[in-house]
Amino acid sequence: MDKVKIDRTDREVEVREDPVKQRVWKPAALLPEFTQKPGWVYRWVRVSLLNEPDNMNVSSKMREGWEPVLHAEHPELIIGLETHGRYKDNIEIGGLLLCKAPKELMDQRQVYIDGKTKAQTDAVDASFMNQSDPRMPKFAEGNENGRSFGRGRK
Repeated sequence: MDKVKIDRTDREVEVREDPVKQRVWKPAALLPEFTQKPGWVYRWVRVSLLNEPDNMNVSSKMREGWEPVLHAEHPELIIGLETHGRYKDNIEIGGLLLCKAPKELMDQRQVYIDGKTKAQTDAVDASFMNQSDPRMPKFAEGNENGRSFGRGRK
């Protein structure tokens, strides 16, 4: 008989190597990632389009409460410094200026926008339902036709 050699090393001594994962190529992000400070909301604001300044957009965003972010606040973003122009102390990449606004202010803005959206949606729905004719309703009220979906009849 052949004797089979059995490996009796402790499992605690055994070390399993992690399989090396291959890096997968993916396109670079157009705008760099940065650390966002708590209490602030960040947004890239268009300052130029096709090398033409977009002053209307910038002034409207500034009136909404956005303010440009200085290079000193995010030193990790000093990639392509603009040494000339109106925003030389700020972070501008490809005609986009990094801006920030207080989170409380942007939460109030979102509540306002949600209210406007709901009012417009309700107005469109009301207008649509006003055009309904009882002889041919747009939506069947209830379940008069005897058809049911889902769990079946109750």
